[in-house]
Amino acid sequence: MSDTITSLASKLAEDTMKVMDETGDDRFFVEVGEMLGASSQTLEEAFLTEIRVRLAERKARKFVVQRLAEHRSQVKAIEKQ
Repeated sequence: MSDTITSLASKLAEDTMKVMDETGDDRFFVEVGEMLGASSQTLEEAFLTEIRVRLAERKARKFVVQRLAEHRSQVKAIEKQ
């Protein structure tokens, strides 16, 4: 995939995620993808890949933070005993 497509898809995904965060519309990226698909399937695929990567990273980061919080809570409980 060309650097231009990757760069455009990345920036669009970043901006789309900001809109999703601000509006609370967690499916907005689907609409953007459909609009892209009407004019460029290549950019649509790159964009959707960028979105999936970002959503997966968020989910994994939330999991890591939650696990650390649980661990710290358990350590505090043991220390209080």
